[in-house]
Amino acid sequence: MRAALEGRATWNERFRRHFDTCLGCMACLTACPSGVQYDRLIEATRPQLERNARRSFADRAFRRLIFALFPYPARLRAIGWVLWLYQRVGLRALVHASGMLRIIPARFAAMERLLPELSTAALSHRPEAHVPADGPTRRRVGLLLGCVQRVFFPHVNDATARVLAADGCDVHVPLGQGCCGALMLHAGREAEAAEAARRLIDAFEATGVDCIAINAAGCGSAMKGYGELLRDDPAYADRARAFASKCVDVSELLADLGPRATRHPVPIRVAYHGACHLHHAQHVNEAPRDILRAIPGVELHEIPEPDMCCGSAGIYNLLEPDTAATLGDRKVRHLLSTAAEAVVSGNPGCLMQIASGLSGAGRPMPALHVVELLDASIHATPVPGRGSESRSDRTGA
Repeated sequence: MRAALEGRATWNERFRRHFDTCLGCMACLTACPSGVQYDRLIEATRPQLERNARRSFADRAFRRLIFALFPYPARLRAIGWVLWLYQRVGLRALVHASGMLRIIPARFAAMERLLPELSTAALSHRPEAHVPADGPTRRRVGLLLGCVQRVFFPHVNDATARVLAADGCDVHVPLGQGCCGALMLHAGREAEAAEAARRLIDAFEATGVDCIAINAAGCGSAMKGYGELLRDDPAYADRARAFASKCVDVSELLADLGPRATRHPVPIRVAYHGACHLHHAQHVNEAPRDILRAIPGVELHEIPEPDMCCGSAGIYNLLEPDTAATLGDRKVRHLLSTAAEAVVSGNPGCLMQIASGLSGAGRPMPALHVVELLDASIHATPVPGRGSESRSDRTGA
């Protein structure tokens, strides 16, 4: 990286492939005994790579498709209705049974396999702008909706707001908020990430909240780094640092507050997967585990090789599907070895990747966000995906 940035090495094919196959999981951060800030080095190198390295037409076109779609919830929702119909009328089952996924381009096949089951309730869902605290207010909290999360997994945002409110948080949700820029930042599209950061700062500043709760690890990692991303912007540098200082993963916030609402028993054996951008990039390790251990009846098990990436890594599982699938299969094998009844994590991308791997292995099981299990405990409701209640039934509840 240093040689290339200082002009002593060329941005050739070998250099490009080395970085394209880097997961960006930030395991190097926790492994390095000297405390080298690999996250900052990688984020400085990737934009240079995108400006200087050559890519094939097909590669450029696929990347444009991703970044023209995923950071835009309205576009995702419009495509979501088409994909819901594709699932609803049985076309998806036909495509899988026909073996068509083996002959279409691997990247598009990976995208199809990762597609979660969609519902009309999820696609038509609109979040509440304000969820008042139950009892005296302990904290005024802003909630990030995310892009993929708000369209495909709005039940996770709903559960997050309910859990925070139950533990005394006054939850504010700026409905005009857009993408946080995490996908662009991690892919070297620095200018687009910076513009997304500015818009998000503008959206949240007017709320006057004490902190901003984030339930997606990749988003949290990016948002906590806004001070660095916008350091040279005279209009936003100070605002970005102030904004970043308010950003917390939802598990950090809940652990810091301590429980106020009663936790009802949830008898279930779960395996916890620590998302890379939560564990390595944000150094949030014990908070989600402590939250799970505090739920009566939950039997928590660690997945072997817990520091290993599941292969999701932002959009890595779309750009490098073969390597991602190998990592995902390995994660699934380790998960199944725990004999868990559900897998729990703090990142939607990881949950999609693991759920896809479990389905491919013929061993589907609930893949839940930490807050979903806590929500079931606080409100004494069935665990989503387990029993008669579906996720779509809970959306908007």
